[in-house]
Amino acid sequence: MKLLRLGAPGAEMPAVRDENGATFTLAGLTDDIDGPFLAAGGIDRVRAALAQGSLPAVDPTGLRVGAPVARPGKVVCIGLNYRDHAEETGAAVPERPVVFMKDPSTVVGPFDPVLIPRGSVKTDWEVELAVVIGREARYLDDPAQAAACIAGYAISNDVSEREFQLEFSAQWDIGKSCESFNPLGPWLVTPDEVGDPQDLGLRLTVNGEPRQDGSTKNMIFDVAYLVRYLSQYMVLRPGDVINTGTPAGVALGLPGNPYLRAGDTVELTVDGLGTQRQTFRNA
Repeated sequence: MKLLRLGAPGAEMPAVRDENGATFTLAGLTDDIDGPFLAAGGIDRVRAALAQGSLPAVDPTGLRVGAPVARPGKVVCIGLNYRDHAEETGAAVPERPVVFMKDPSTVVGPFDPVLIPRGSVKTDWEVELAVVIGREARYLDDPAQAAACIAGYAISNDVSEREFQLEFSAQWDIGKSCESFNPLGPWLVTPDEVGDPQDLGLRLTVNGEPRQDGSTKNMIFDVAYLVRYLSQYMVLRPGDVINTGTPAGVALGLPGNPYLRAGDTVELTVDGLGTQRQTFRNA
């Protein structure tokens, strides 16, 4: 099952796409796909309504696709979580997860334009598997408990400004939290449809040229480990998003550092999670 939000920013309609590719509105079931919806068993209610055939069909043609989760409480990011990415950036392979936070207001739709910040010369891309939390995670004991807290998965582009991130501050936040720096979607895909989250291919192209081609099987810390680990240090709440890291192939690690410029188009794909695409323009 794939949950999505359709319409203009701030006026998105919650919807679901079934296994046959048909789209149905959830407007009579919920006002939005957000933390309270997930916490109240919203996914189970949608699944039951789909089975009953009680949801009105909707034609998504021509409608903007928003981020599949409205107003995340927090976006927690894991840095250097693929060995090849750590090596390409010259960083040591971490012994514990590298955790940083990203401003939740960076989350935009998967096809929305991304703004290159004023003064930027090193805006970079990162295709990532995003985890969306569906129930409170607090001091979890084991991976099974962690898996039970996951509402689903989505594609995330953890856009980064490397000069801001690495040269202007000892913290990474200012290079990660620029306006529009976290396209998410197109869908929130439920775990039963995704299968093994540690066996998904991730790919990214810039202007049609392949840049990243990796697999979640190469994560240093897997999804369940990350959810359990984070729950020891913060309470994860329904609607929170975890960006789980990116494989090699970012501009920071490529010869010549081909950072993004206005007019560049980035396309991201993760197996089973669809495709997103952004064109970059100056802020």
